[in-house]
Amino acid sequence: MNVVIVDYGAGNIQSVLFALERQGVKAVLSNELEVIEKADKVIFPGVGHAAAAMEKLQASGIDILLPRLKQPLLGICLGMQLMCSHSEEGNTNGLGIFDVEVIAFEKNLKVPHIGWNSIEQLQGPIFKGIDNGSYIYMVHSYYAALSSETIAVCHYDVAYSAALAKDNFFGTQFHPEKSSVIGNKILKNFLAI
Repeated sequence: MNVVIVDYGAGNIQSVLFALERQGVKAVLSNELEVIEKADKVIFPGVGHAAAAMEKLQASGIDILLPRLKQPLLGICLGMQLMCSHSEEGNTNGLGIFDVEVIAFEKNLKVPHIGWNSIEQLQGPIFKGIDNGSYIYMVHSYYAALSSETIAVCHYDVAYSAALAKDNFFGTQFHPEKSSVIGNKILKNFLAI
């Protein structure tokens, strides 16, 4: 299986590589459009500021390529947020794959929201065999609002999208690569799509 991790200078790439190796998959890191386009599966991680990350995607043309892909694509954390239509972080337009607004947590909350939290209302193939209430690892200051594309819900003062899906596109606000047994199962499910 040819798995490509999108390397655009804003990803938590090493931990994703190690998590895939635990699945027996040796992924390729690339920012080359042709390499990404030919992948069987694409993983789009992200850590950092939305506006800066979008600038990097636009400079390489990856912003045009990703929404056109037909193979399964998994966005992780900022990767998922960049797949949305707009983020309040830097007043940034995203890739528009998900018709969802990314919003800052209220000022009264401790941010970033760091640590283990439970996910509920699980739907779709990436959550096959995973129980409602399972715990995953979060690190974020912005969240994707609930929508018709929400396939998992988390609560941190407000209910928000812990995961999104549309057609061949999937996104997790949480880090499956850091979410122990549950995260490994989610990655395995994604690779099986």
